[in-house]
Amino acid sequence: MLTPRQKLLALLTLCLTLLAPVPAQAATAGPAAARNPVVFVHGYNADPGVWGSLREDLRADGYADSELFSFGYDTHQSVNEVLSGRLAAYVDEVRRQTGAARVDIVGHSFGSLVSRWYVKYGGGTAAVDHWVSLAGPNHGTSTAWACALWDQACRDMTPGSYVVKNLASGDETPGAVKYATFWSDCDEVVNPDASVPLAGALNTPVGCLKHNDLLGDDATSAGVRAFLRS
Repeated sequence: MLTPRQKLLALLTLCLTLLAPVPAQAATAGPAAARNPVVFVHGYNADPGVWGSLREDLRADGYADSELFSFGYDTHQSVNEVLSGRLAAYVDEVRRQTGAARVDIVGHSFGSLVSRWYVKYGGGTAAVDHWVSLAGPNHGTSTAWACALWDQACRDMTPGSYVVKNLASGDETPGAVKYATFWSDCDEVVNPDASVPLAGALNTPVGCLKHNDLLGDDATSAGVRAFLRS
């Protein structure tokens, strides 16, 4: 049993503890980890709306909408003569808006060729930190022959095309850019499946997923986000 004096001392001690200032180290949060804005490049016959799931996952990881950008473009045009130059201008604008020295690029399917040409031949090695390809026909796909007679982008995706040969020549992953690919062994669009991986990249098999399913697959998303943090 506490005496009245002991009770008073205990109460005063409790009050002083609650009123004591929080140490500066505990009160001050550490600086946020530096990260690059992300530029998404969709695939053939698609639009920026395909990135909804991955954008949501990145927002859950702490990215702001002001750090996530989607490059929209006419997918029936030439990779090397038109689209890679337009992507270069878009990336320059993203860097100007954000003040970032470099961006990360995530491309799906045909967007992988557009963004690779920009990195390799359009000055992108100085502006891109991480480059990711989801189901990209990086060495061409035989399914593109179905529309190659009338569509330039399809011709660019055929095995042995001018674009495919030049991207494969010399170093497939040039510069200080970090490269990653994610590929499925059940891809109905990219044929053969081995077209996706690149020499010098982190090449990750995702199992049996359809071509567009990589866009919403949780494990693939986790792999992409871990790579962007590397």
